[in-house]
Amino acid sequence: MRLATLSNGRPDGALVAVDADRKTMWPAGPETFQALLDGAPTGKPDATGPFDVTRCMAPLPRAWQFLDGSAYVNHVELVRRARGAEMPERFWTDPLMYQGCSDPFLGPADPIVSAPDWGTDFEAEVAVVVADVDRGASVDDAREAIRFVMLLNDTSLRGLIPDELAKGFGFVQSKPPSALAPLALSLDELDGWDGDRLHARMCVDLNGVPFGRTDAGQDMTFGFPELIAHAARTRPLRAGTVIGSGTVSNKRDGGPGAPVAQGGAGYSCIAEQRMIETIETGHAVTPFLRPGDHVEIWMEDAEGRDLFGRISQRVEAA
Repeated sequence: MRLATLSNGRPDGALVAVDADRKTMWPAGPETFQALLDGAPTGKPDATGPFDVTRCMAPLPRAWQFLDGSAYVNHVELVRRARGAEMPERFWTDPLMYQGCSDPFLGPADPIVSAPDWGTDFEAEVAVVVADVDRGASVDDAREAIRFVMLLNDTSLRGLIPDELAKGFGFVQSKPPSALAPLALSLDELDGWDGDRLHARMCVDLNGVPFGRTDAGQDMTFGFPELIAHAARTRPLRAGTVIGSGTVSNKRDGGPGAPVAQGGAGYSCIAEQRMIETIETGHAVTPFLRPGDHVEIWMEDAEGRDLFGRISQRVEAA
């Protein structure tokens, strides 16, 4: 099942199903994605017209919760290494996670708002949508609860993060709304889904130039079932909760990755490229996003087919 949500003047939009070639759509039955997740029946696949991606909102425009992990520990290790800090051993066995903004999720072409001192960055991630998960669920129970997979840009304001974390109370202002690609796919539509991870290529272009071509299934220390079970340790998760993977990050020859232009897989966020520059030269060169910049994020399967449609966002001044 391929689902999209079209703008109709209401906060949750109108849910449609989309055929494999993305040319035709029809009502999915329930009016909204959340209603589908809550158990409303699906409709008959009667074609109603051409699919127009320009009408798409986020597939799930607002969710009960967005819990974002940091499953690629290589990314965390680079962050700490760039500032000369040791990484605690427990980070390899105990996932990092924060609670992000889930009302709203931005549509695939909505702008990224930036101010000069915010240090605005993109983060290309995989996300899953779950059914109800009981408090204290096991990893196996969590695996059974995964219903859909999406593509997410978790915007981060790097210039605000240090002061906010210094308060010892977590992210709020430094994590604005994230954007979702047009389509949410059920697991049977994903040949690269192994039950825990999505094996597909994460592609990022910045201003028309390849920035990242990473493998989302590689170097992912914690699979989605582990992230879900971690999130549910002391709370139930309601159907429609979104769990993010964190920034997709690959190593190269056992060490930090290299830019695409140097034959590497590149990066899924600007901060990681800046980390590599700092490690290798002592200072970062690549700037964070500025008004007028254009970020495109998409994922390809083993045959090079686009899976979720593109996130295509331009940066606008706050």
